[in-house]
Parts: sequence; C-alpha cells; structure tokens
Amino acid sequence: MQTTVLTEKEVCEYCNGQGYYQLLLGGSETCPSCQGSGKKKGTDR
Repeated sequence: MQTTVLTEKEVCEYCNGQGYYQLLLGGSETCPSCQGSGKKKGTDR
C-alpha cells in the first residue's frame, strides 16, 4: 500500500482530503467534488 501526502493546495476543500464526509444522521458519503480521491479538481497526481 502506497501512502501519498498531499499539500494544502492539492486537497479537496469540501472533504479536507479525506474523500468522504460524515452525514449528520450517521454514516458517510463519498465526496461529490473529488469523487473520493481527496484531491482538488485539476490536480492529476
């Protein structure tokens, strides 16, 4: 398993680089902005 460290400029601003966000009633949802990658749109690393 390879771990990649993202700088603050590269992380998705909606999910803070996690790739998902917690729902208020429980559970989690894949971030629609980055499609679960945790990377900001336009960064292809």
